[in-house]
Amino acid sequence: MAPTPFTRRELLKNAALAGMLLPAAGALASCATPAGDSGPAQAPTAGAKSANNPLGIPQDKPVEVVIFDGGFGDKYFTDIHKPLFRTKHPKVEIKETATKEVAKTLQPRLAGGAPPEVIHNSGANAMDVGALVQDGQLYDLRTLLDAPSWDDPNVKVRDTISPNVIEWGTFEGKFQVMAYTNGVWGMWYSQKLFKEEGWPTAPKTWEEFTGLLETIKKSGKMAPFTYAGKHPFYVYEAILTLAAKIGGKDVLKNIDNLEDGAWSAEPVKQAAAAFQEIGAKYLLPGTAGLDHVQTQTAQNKGKVAILPCGVWLENEQKGTAPADFDYGVFPLPDFTSSDALPYGTVHARPGEDFMVGAKSPNPLGGVEVLRAMLSKEASAKFVQAVSTPSIVKGAAEGVPLSPGLKSAIAMLEAAGDNTTFFRLRQWYLPMHDEVAAATGQLMNGRLTVDKWAERIQKKAAGIKADSSVTKYTRD
Repeated sequence: MAPTPFTRRELLKNAALAGMLLPAAGALASCATPAGDSGPAQAPTAGAKSANNPLGIPQDKPVEVVIFDGGFGDKYFTDIHKPLFRTKHPKVEIKETATKEVAKTLQPRLAGGAPPEVIHNSGANAMDVGALVQDGQLYDLRTLLDAPSWDDPNVKVRDTISPNVIEWGTFEGKFQVMAYTNGVWGMWYSQKLFKEEGWPTAPKTWEEFTGLLETIKKSGKMAPFTYAGKHPFYVYEAILTLAAKIGGKDVLKNIDNLEDGAWSAEPVKQAAAAFQEIGAKYLLPGTAGLDHVQTQTAQNKGKVAILPCGVWLENEQKGTAPADFDYGVFPLPDFTSSDALPYGTVHARPGEDFMVGAKSPNPLGGVEVLRAMLSKEASAKFVQAVSTPSIVKGAAEGVPLSPGLKSAIAMLEAAGDNTTFFRLRQWYLPMHDEVAAATGQLMNGRLTVDKWAERIQKKAAGIKADSSVTKYTRD
């Protein structure tokens, strides 16, 4: 008999028990009550308010910030955001740490009732946001939206950021996750290499795209295509984006809404088949055993021409890629002339999620850190430092742009309203894990397209039928 699956809350409690073996900063998880048993966290009491301190955060309490040490590193926070915060709060101590393993580091602490104030939840080991929301772990950031902006007390924070950020971070009517980047995905390449070889940099049809891959293959100089084989999200992202382009935005809405038959829809299967063919004909040998760093390094060394990735790629490879690599990015081409969405459609959505622990000692202090991060000065310096678009309006104005960022912004601007995104990874992390695993097998020829769709649809049906999982709906 198969074991009974754990509910989300049981998983959180188990994480708390595991945390008994790990010392948490400021407290031992073994001494805390497991999440869900202590009732909702009390709303913090604001102290004296002033022009520099409109939220009335205490000046004698530290704020702990945990940053994901991924493509952006953590220097943007230590060198930009932290000093800016201290211009208005010189007495408030910020305790900043970085980790490459967010869930492994923080899940036991949240489950044990000892979270940090600010959490940068990102990377392959990110925590299940839906589970955290369901368990009341996240502070309601409507306090942030309605606060005066860092730069102008007459303008609310909500009016300084892209509206889709609020949609992205709202769960059960509460704004609980603040994305910090305006992420865009595409096919990345070296502009220098493509110019030298005379290869087209913007194939507009699928035939032109596969023709480009064939040309690169016949050159014998490098493999045409790769992706992070150990993290198949990088390629299932492209599959879902192509599916939306073929069939329209409702394709992804149906997937997010756990609709019956969403994964066996013809646009989804067409997109999966198209990338399976790329996997069979044009993939860098050994891709399945490579992580994102190894595939990116292979591209830098001229072993592969194209890889799908997000806009953080250029910054992640700073100091590794040749100085004259000259990153560029292009959108997925038209699959047929009957595509529902036009050429130039891209996967673009808010990214790099920041959250405030509802049961942290100083949640208002965490909110204030986020308010500082949303200032024009902080966001402009962030854009320049990490080569990534910001959610803050006008953040890139007057900022010198690197080649990759310039290419990505041009692609995003050309797309206009023709952007797509999906939320299954954010809403149902186990669903993401299943799609990634199945897609890895699809790309290696170990699953047919039909079996791939059947396997994932079965997982979606299981989550849909699981009463312990809170469901979310895209309209």
